[in-house]
Amino acid sequence: MTDCHAGAVRYQVTDVDRAVGFYTEHFGFRVVRRPGPAFASIAKDSLSLWLSGPSSSGARPLADGTRQEPGGSNRIVLQVPDLNACVASLRAQGVQFRNTAEEGPGGRQIQAEDPDGNPVELFQPAEGSGFPAATGGGSTG
Repeated sequence: MTDCHAGAVRYQVTDVDRAVGFYTEHFGFRVVRRPGPAFASIAKDSLSLWLSGPSSSGARPLADGTRQEPGGSNRIVLQVPDLNACVASLRAQGVQFRNTAEEGPGGRQIQAEDPDGNPVELFQPAEGSGFPAATGGGSTG
């Protein structure tokens, strides 16, 4: 096994300042590191999120020339105690959603979008699902 530890999730964004504002204002992330306009490291609880602007080293094209773009289906998941209340609050603040709430045996979820189209899943676990209950201690919008 390779010697490693969990690091962060990286999102490609077109405007780092706008992305920082979105995550700090709507979800209570805090800025950890801001070495310049092309990159920011933000965090909430034990989740580190790296926001890479177009001129950052983390946004350079891959070896085959493929451009790294915002969006896609991979996403961070933020657990919330009350999905309906969270969605209502975020909608009132103008946050856009990709879908309507879905329900499965583990709970209910919906996907919000950051200003660059990167998905943010909001998840409320079902009682008895085995997921720890969200405590509601942080900002959800």
